[in-house]
Amino acid sequence: MPRGRRGGRVSALEGGPEEEAPPAAAAVPSALWVSGLQPEAAAGQTLLRGIFEIGRSSCDVVLSELALRWWPIQPERPAGFSNRPKSLKVILNPQSHKKEATQVYYEKVEPLLRIAGIKTDVTITEYEGHALALLKDCELQEFDGVVCVGGDGSASEVAHALLLRAQKNAGKETDSLLTPARAQLPLGLIPAAGSTNVLAHSLHGIPHVVTATLHIIMGHIQPVDVCTFSTTGKLLRFGFSAMFGFGGRTLALAEKNRWMSPNQRRDFAVMKTLAKLKPEDCEISFLPCISSHDLQEWKAEGSPKSDSSDQWQTIQGQFLNVSIMAIPCLCSVAPRGLAPTTRLNNGSMALIVVRNTSRPEFIKHLKRYASVKNQFNFPFVETYTVGEVRVRQRNKSGCDPEEVDGRQAAASEHSFPWNIDGDLVEAESEVLVKLHPRLISLYGGSMEEMNDSKVTCNCL
Repeated sequence: MPRGRRGGRVSALEGGPEEEAPPAAAAVPSALWVSGLQPEAAAGQTLLRGIFEIGRSSCDVVLSELALRWWPIQPERPAGFSNRPKSLKVILNPQSHKKEATQVYYEKVEPLLRIAGIKTDVTITEYEGHALALLKDCELQEFDGVVCVGGDGSASEVAHALLLRAQKNAGKETDSLLTPARAQLPLGLIPAAGSTNVLAHSLHGIPHVVTATLHIIMGHIQPVDVCTFSTTGKLLRFGFSAMFGFGGRTLALAEKNRWMSPNQRRDFAVMKTLAKLKPEDCEISFLPCISSHDLQEWKAEGSPKSDSSDQWQTIQGQFLNVSIMAIPCLCSVAPRGLAPTTRLNNGSMALIVVRNTSRPEFIKHLKRYASVKNQFNFPFVETYTVGEVRVRQRNKSGCDPEEVDGRQAAASEHSFPWNIDGDLVEAESEVLVKLHPRLISLYGGSMEEMNDSKVTCNCL
């Protein structure tokens, strides 16, 4: 049986089962080995036809009595998958978690993209902020989407960069954004062994590399809500979720001990922050927002209620933790999600505040996230559905000196640590968080469709 490069066989598509090429084929002069541009007169009777790999392309190969001809096979765009990308810009973070991102991409992702006929341009980041600097000025017109291979920090940085690029192209000032411009390209997330992979888990239902890749190949796109985080009239960043208090101080301590392995520094930071547990003196103002699910129910009942309120509400006191989330934030340690009532694009955020309580009670609350029990069923936990949140710290001091390096201690004296999508951001005394519905598109399936469907996979 004739074999092509890499051992690919010519399968007999005409004349029944596979057969050996007739001896006459060996006697065909090399001058008659022509491509499809040769006149049909040189063809003669077809002896064998099949799919053969020539170069890096699959070709329709026809062996006739007089010539060998081939045509590159152009992949068809199936009906219903009009968003399938042809060319992608890939941002790869080689330092992600256990430094497995490069191996994951070239062993699991790149072969699938190549089979699907998708062209890629890969950039391996070399330092923190490299993706932000790259996407700020590089030409993206030739690409149909951007793919990030890494953990939550890398994915958040790329999403932030794409949205900043959109504001620049729209001629908008980032420090005075009322209605930001939408990102022009969809973003694909490949979870490369990250510690939590909250974004990928919330988007696909599972942090699985092949599942994420297939969603990209098939062009499944989901619009996703995004928040802007700003202070004193200056944009801090775009993001999907944030924690202040326990969540912020834990991350600050973990970042100080990056010489440890990811799991070790995470566990160390949690234990030490719990040992020195202290509340934040805050005033929290928020604009209530009715969730789309409740709004649909009220409309069905004929209720005249609108989808938002113009009346700001304020709560104040001692808070151990404040969470603001525009996505469910599913992860291995919280299978139901840190904000299980939130969806990717329901036009609202979840505000979860944990008031001051004893250490044992707070630990009970944290343990509930890993179980099927309601983690909010405590008298010191309050939840709200909001569209905007303003958090004002009334403490006189900010970061604990043990949470930051010595050279940063002076600068951090009057700033407070925030955990925004797994990145440490130090902010002044007041932070405004505002939701912007469907501001970016991500490659992924609908969690609602997955839950309602009788099939077990929504990849295809």
